[in-house]
Amino acid sequence: MSPRRDTHPLNRLHRKALARGRQIVDQLIGPGPVAILAPGAHGLLLRRQRARLIISRVRTVAFLFAVLTPLWSIIDLLVFPVEVALQLGIARLLTSTAFLSLALMYDDSHRIGKAWVALGLLFLIPTGFFLYSHALLAQTPMAGFSGAMAAGYAYLPFVMLCGLAVFPLTALEAAAFAFPILAAHGGTGLLGAELMDWTSQLGALWLLVLITVVAALAGMSQLHFMAELVRRSSHDSLTGCLNRNSGEELVRIHYNGAQRSGAPVAVVFMDLDRFKPINDHYGHDVGDVVLYQAANAIREHVRDSDTLIRWGGEEFLLLLPGADRDGARRALARLMKRGLGLRPDGEPLTASIGVADNHSPGVTDAQSLVESADRNMYAAKRAGGNRVFTEATQAA
Repeated sequence: MSPRRDTHPLNRLHRKALARGRQIVDQLIGPGPVAILAPGAHGLLLRRQRARLIISRVRTVAFLFAVLTPLWSIIDLLVFPVEVALQLGIARLLTSTAFLSLALMYDDSHRIGKAWVALGLLFLIPTGFFLYSHALLAQTPMAGFSGAMAAGYAYLPFVMLCGLAVFPLTALEAAAFAFPILAAHGGTGLLGAELMDWTSQLGALWLLVLITVVAALAGMSQLHFMAELVRRSSHDSLTGCLNRNSGEELVRIHYNGAQRSGAPVAVVFMDLDRFKPINDHYGHDVGDVVLYQAANAIREHVRDSDTLIRWGGEEFLLLLPGADRDGARRALARLMKRGLGLRPDGEPLTASIGVADNHSPGVTDAQSLVESADRNMYAAKRAGGNRVFTEATQAA
């Protein structure tokens, strides 16, 4: 007996919406398997979310080490000669100050380049302390418990490399951040400042490589989990559009970019006319089918660079980078000519539409851009719907 096929129209549309949603989000996040290997495959949303998380964790770790680093000076005074302990204490104080400066100098940022610099500084600071302390202790004859404690300083790179696991990193990034630490560890032996014999040094280097691999896998696992969270939380599962939270961020990104470059960016606010009676008379399942068909009709008549966002209920926002109000109106004219589909009673489905761009009167930021288009949409609705309004339309 052949398996029963699911032919319910809503389920078919739902599967299409999920597939379309994955395509849209892949453009803004990056394809799953490739995203954990190199950052070049990452989309806009994932880069921004990851930058924020990395900088936040850098600040937390830097502040923690700013507090803990000088506290170890008490152990140094109990174990090492006073002059050595004092030199280490000064180095610890400088290291703590550097950590504190790093924790305070960075604020919330969405730029991945800035996050890379912050993370690099986080590993550079203890690497400098390792090289100094290693050279100092290697030149100081010690035995017994003091010698054992001095040898413990040689294992500081192990702690640093384990720290890679705290951050959502690609394989390439983990290798890049680990390399200076591995080089510093190997360089101490080449410079004759080793605290252990060459066989122990070689064994430690091999162990460091293994720890790097494990830490990189942990960071890649974090990155994969983060990408999936962003992916699942970024789009509307019914229509395949971006959801409002992700859409608001995308509008801010394109608005700020347009202001820097002087290019136009337009937004189109659309509200389906008389949609509530569809839900009331035919049920929400039929209303969902109408919503998906309207979203699909809009997507078929816009550019690949344009983004459709489900703003809420039967409201959609269309983001058109590089287009002004006139360009948006021409695109909408083609869309309205083809139509948004049919209502359950066979009548054409229409929408009240408001248009604004970054040069519209009163637009000073991304929020006011959306609000301007929203006001124009309500003006179109008050005028009877099934029309497009801009500020010029209202003034006329």
